Amino acid sequence: MTDPQPHAGQVGRPRRIVVAITGATGAVYGVRLLQRLGACPGIETHLVMSDAATLTLHQETGMQRREVEALAHAVHRNREIGASIASGSFQSAGMVIAPCSMKTLAAVAHGLSDNLIARAADVVLKERRRLVLMVRETPFNLAHLRNMTAVTEMGGIVFPPLPSFYNRPSSIDEMVDHTVARVLDLFDIDNSLAPRWAGMRDPG
Repeated sequence: MTDPQPHAGQVGRPRRIVVAITGATGAVYGVRLLQRLGACPGIETHLVMSDAATLTLHQETGMQRREVEALAHAVHRNREIGASIASGSFQSAGMVIAPCSMKTLAAVAHGLSDNLIARAADVVLKERRRLVLMVRETPFNLAHLRNMTAVTEMGGIVFPPLPSFYNRPSSIDEMVDHTVARVLDLFDIDNSLAPRWAGMRDPG
């Protein structure tokens, strides 16, 4: 694990947010989330990535693992089951799994803490903190739907990263930013990454 470095001018204890990246498609969401959180004063990010995430990351973004790890304040290995984020005594605002594979969703839904991502998510749920799962799969089968129901019943938030079109995005970056902005909203982190809905006007 790398030790977190405080933001310049930071006063008091930072808000910690755990970010996990799994091997599902959509690695850019985890990367962009880390970038945006890194620009927020008073936020400390703890990153954990699966082995499959490294492959997807390179395939979809051309980035190497070390480049993404450099975006976080602290990095934990997925096999490091005794890491700080595996304990309820680790104080955090919550966790985002971006993106979340169906395997990880199933592990969270059934309390299978056989790796650090699943264990950290289990801790967030048991401590009644915010857990956001950016699930990536289509179409869903019945197992996927039941696992999402189970996580929701436990207090987690299932957040498929679906693009919006009312703001007429002109690039993939804008669509990704809009989704990341909605995730930041769930943690009450002020941001201006995307335009807010201002109501619909009658075209007539």
